[in-house]
Amino acid sequence: MIQLSNAEEQLMEHLWKLEKAFMKDLLEAYPEPKPATTTVATLLKRMIDKKFVAYNEFGNSREYYPVVKKTDYFAKHVKGLISNFFNNSASQFASFFTTETNLSSSELEDLKKIIDSEIQKKKK
Repeated sequence: MIQLSNAEEQLMEHLWKLEKAFMKDLLEAYPEPKPATTTVATLLKRMIDKKFVAYNEFGNSREYYPVVKKTDYFAKHVKGLISNFFNNSASQFASFFTTETNLSSSELEDLKKIIDSEIQKKKK
């Protein structure tokens, strides 16, 4: 999967949240100072070329929508991160994540429940 630039990722975040949006909706989603319309249009064009975004035309207006799911995009990133920085070892990644992010005992318990649940699913 092709990567998005930081600016494209920020725009995708708005589009994932809105699900479908016209240019004015996307501009409204940005905090101040808002980017220029031409900037957002350029980003959208690049994201359409990369097959992350598509649109439906309504007269002179375009309603944009994401083609790639947020979970699919970030799952690919996490897999790349594990591969590139943790020798393709999920346990090295988990060790780093749990020790370096200062998680509370409650958050660690929540993670343990998630892991235990996944273990049970895999055993079935």
